[in-house]
Amino acid sequence: MKARITELVVLAAATAILVGCNDSGQEKGEAKATAETQKFQQTVYYGGDIITMDGDEPQYVEAVVRRNDRIAFVGSKAEALERFAGKNEEVDLKGKTMLPSFLDPHGHFAFAVQMVDQVNLAIPPVGDVTEIADVIRNLDNFKQERGLSDTDWIVGWGYDQDGLKEKRHLVKTDLNGDFPDNPVVLIHVSGHGAVLNSRALEFFKIDENTPTPDGGIIARLSGSNEPAGLLMETAWIPVFDKLPKATEEHRLDIIDEAQMDYARNGYTRAIEGFAFIHDIEFLQKAAEENKLFIDIAALIAFPEIEEWLHNPKFPFDSEYHNHFRIAAMKITQDGSPQGKTAYAREPYLTGGPAGQTNWRGEPTTPKEVFDKLVKTALDNDLPLQVHCNADAAIDMVIDAVRAAGITAEDDRRVTVIHSNLQAPDQLDDYVELGLTPSYFTNHTFFWGDVHIMNFGKERAFNMSPMKTAKGKGLVVSNHTDFNVTPLDPFFTMWSAMKRESRTGVIVGPDERVDAYTALQALTTGPAWQFFEEDRSGRIKEGMMADFVILDRNPLKVTEVDEILEIKVVETIKEGEMIYKAQ
Repeated sequence: MKARITELVVLAAATAILVGCNDSGQEKGEAKATAETQKFQQTVYYGGDIITMDGDEPQYVEAVVRRNDRIAFVGSKAEALERFAGKNEEVDLKGKTMLPSFLDPHGHFAFAVQMVDQVNLAIPPVGDVTEIADVIRNLDNFKQERGLSDTDWIVGWGYDQDGLKEKRHLVKTDLNGDFPDNPVVLIHVSGHGAVLNSRALEFFKIDENTPTPDGGIIARLSGSNEPAGLLMETAWIPVFDKLPKATEEHRLDIIDEAQMDYARNGYTRAIEGFAFIHDIEFLQKAAEENKLFIDIAALIAFPEIEEWLHNPKFPFDSEYHNHFRIAAMKITQDGSPQGKTAYAREPYLTGGPAGQTNWRGEPTTPKEVFDKLVKTALDNDLPLQVHCNADAAIDMVIDAVRAAGITAEDDRRVTVIHSNLQAPDQLDDYVELGLTPSYFTNHTFFWGDVHIMNFGKERAFNMSPMKTAKGKGLVVSNHTDFNVTPLDPFFTMWSAMKRESRTGVIVGPDERVDAYTALQALTTGPAWQFFEEDRSGRIKEGMMADFVILDRNPLKVTEVDEILEIKVVETIKEGEMIYKAQ
């Protein structure tokens, strides 16, 4: 549609020039001026706080002019109105705040599409589940509301055993009685596992004879080798990849709804954080059919490297094509701390997820395999992002990058996703090697209390050490890992600024940051980590006209909790409004 509008504007301008050739000199001049005016679509914004995010300290300007999809001017209102008089639409912000749009540093866009056809099993405040009976109730209500048959699949998201009154994982027998013939899958809130009932286990041919894979967990019923229902990590990844999916036509029909989840929260870029080839092909088709109105950057999954490496069908590109690009290779090297599958230097204080003792978690791939994957990516000049939650897994990244001969001077920007339970000594290694952390401070609220139980106060208080990292000169981002936690950018800011747990514990008071640092981690930080710092994340001449308008200025709140009350008024992508609050 945008291309068609541009075509019509250019045609109108050309027509005006041709008509002017038959008139007087004055009329020719007027026709030329009209043509020049119609050639561009321009908007001048003024009348509110405009935060450019261009620099390490807050910078404000009076006015911004966008011309087509780019920023044409940043400066004073008087100069903007003088230079662009009569050629533009004027928008008075009326005291609202404008800044560059938010950029998702890490999440899973495919989950946003899938969630449309899944049931919410999350604990408060994301859902209403507090006990096993609530899980059963929500599954049954979903089955009835959707008119599902007794053999249809039922998939839930957000399942979190730590928030249940029973303080345990469900097992298949908890589900079999109410759903004897429906295959049921409860996807863990971490995204790193699920609980399956008997029908689902049968579908995937998982039984007492199925060996537990390296780097994976198949929980067993007490006193037997019979699967209990819980699968984690490498036992879960192939199951997740083969879960029945809606038709491509249906997913293309609902992709607008998934994108709006981002737009209404002020994001103009989403990340598909672990894309298999079929995910890439789906997003490529969506782009070809002009179904995308926000940017989507995909991290292509390491298990299929033999199929996509050097395959021209899956090019790594610094430019978006119809809002889509493959941005980096993704390796997952451990699990989640709340799922007790993150790979740690010291044992969990509460044991493993299947009752293991002296449990430290496990790496997803052995050292020799992981080192080869990292070297392959770096030798082929592929941008690389690695999922590591705990310090032992982070050690493996540090060792692999160092062995590959990479230092900060090479500017490879290897992103360590989560860097959650990062040891203080590892920050200097990040500086030396040019590693960059994408933190996850939402953990301080959602699982801060759990981490204190699992790892002890000292280690838990050091999670996502954003303030120390910034002090060492590292560029950082801060993500939601959607749908692990909600997309709400103000909650993410709040968690970085306050670091308060569900029970009111300040989880690492020395790592709390100011509002501007919290904003950088949602704008300039994620732009830089994806090599997009000259395209997005700042309000600067020549950059994309991607903006978010807020009802108040997050840099001027008097109490940290006020951050949670801020609302997105409008989201603008390449000069076009894609969301406006009602």
